[in-house]
Amino acid sequence: MQIILLEKVANLGNLGDVVKVKDGYARNFLIPQKKARRATPQALAEFETRRAELEKVQEEKLAAAQGVAERLDGAAIAVVRKSAMDGRLFGSVTNHDVAEALTAAGFPVDKAHVRMPDGPLKTTGEFAVEVVLHTDVKATVNVTVTGG
Repeated sequence: MQIILLEKVANLGNLGDVVKVKDGYARNFLIPQKKARRATPQALAEFETRRAELEKVQEEKLAAAQGVAERLDGAAIAVVRKSAMDGRLFGSVTNHDVAEALTAAGFPVDKAHVRMPDGPLKTTGEFAVEVVLHTDVKATVNVTVTGG
């Protein structure tokens, strides 16, 4: 399906790009999330008339994300979980737990923004976790997992 992107999408394209994606990806994710529209001649004409407005909105989102990232970068949070004597956790610390701790610390972050490339944290210690606030803005947070 041919779509026109209404905002920058990672690994796909920038605002205004006309790209071909799988039908399910477009119908189930991009279009409902208002990240894209079907690339019809009418939609292309409408996009060109709204292009400046959409670019301004994108710049505002980017500036807001950069502001939050400056405050968030290098922040330290602590998560307490039950653990065994050797430091292994009974369970794990997931991106949801990290997002909750960051929100409690005053940084409103959604769990989808927290990236844990090695999977959930399963031992006690200090870990660097990446928070992606925008496709171009990333911050690193130090998560300390302690046994309780």
